[in-house]
Amino acid sequence: MSGELEVAFRPDTQLTEVMRLRVQSLQQRGQRRQEGERLLRPDEAVYRLDFPVQSLAFSRWSVRLSSPGRLTVTATSQLWTPDLTHLMTRQLLEPAGVFWRERAGPDAPVRSSEADAHEFGERIAELARVRKVMYFLFAFADGCSPETVDCSIAFTVER
Repeated sequence: MSGELEVAFRPDTQLTEVMRLRVQSLQQRGQRRQEGERLLRPDEAVYRLDFPVQSLAFSRWSVRLSSPGRLTVTATSQLWTPDLTHLMTRQLLEPAGVFWRERAGPDAPVRSSEADAHEFGERIAELARVRKVMYFLFAFADGCSPETVDCSIAFTVER
């Protein structure tokens, strides 16, 4: 017996702020980032997924953009422990999920590279088997902002 579980991406404002402070600290001290370190850009924020169960199979994305714009969702691997280490570029997973809406209006669809989005969803489901939490970088572009995005991912629960 299996059912569907939809998990919403939640902003991690505390972690986003810590990562912004890291950038600010480096700038104030005139220092450079560590070799391979991935610094948070101004148009990015950290989001998280909490998995209540681990046996999942990817089903579908649910991305709503209330205005035209582009959202890029990049996952971090299970190696990153945000409370202890800096995010390194090698800990970012490929492919990223890219979603966009070209025009305003209730009938304007949200588009994506379906093959990449599907592969990305499957990778998240694989990592959910060994993780209870995953972190993501959301990059907002072309008029997209945290206020205009509602994003979740649906899985089939395997029993």
